Amino acid sequence: MTDVIIVGGGPAGLSAALFTAKNGLETDVFDTDETWMHKAHLFNYLGIRSLGGDEYMTIARGQVEDRGANVHLGEPVTAVESADDGFRVETEDESYEATYVVLATGADRSLAEDAELDIAFDDEGAIDVDIDMETSVENLYATGAMVRAEEWQAVIAAGDGASAALNILSKEKGEHFHDFDTPADVPDLRSE
Repeated sequence: MTDVIIVGGGPAGLSAALFTAKNGLETDVFDTDETWMHKAHLFNYLGIRSLGGDEYMTIARGQVEDRGANVHLGEPVTAVESADDGFRVETEDESYEATYVVLATGADRSLAEDAELDIAFDDEGAIDVDIDMETSVENLYATGAMVRAEEWQAVIAAGDGASAALNILSKEKGEHFHDFDTPADVPDLRSE
């Protein structure tokens, strides 16, 4: 059983994976590579002057893998359901279990709508979440365009993923957790 399964590998999912994997939680990301980022060019993403969406995705996936997450590229999730100690995530070929699940499939809410989890939706058809991105189902999170009717920005989605991850880390550590690095904390990944 893994700690965290993230369904979706765009900015929200990869942001969540970066924080959870970097801080010692076993993390699996299921990514169909159908993110809108492949159609984007980033001029409005803080810290990025100009970067194509394809290049952004390559960098982001590499960063997440460098921090220890397992990325299952091209393995779509077909169902999410409750299990004894968390959740069961089904793909066409396998079944996985996790304590936490983060849904990050962009505006595609079909997985949440089909889930036997009784997830609450708001009046606009978006998934209803609290400030930490947790749904009405304990330990199940939703991020990005899934939770916003028309606010579909990569930087917002990345923040949602980070919020979900920090809440998961806070639960795991039993106190408010903050991921704040200083220059001394940063490994030299160029030598790896």
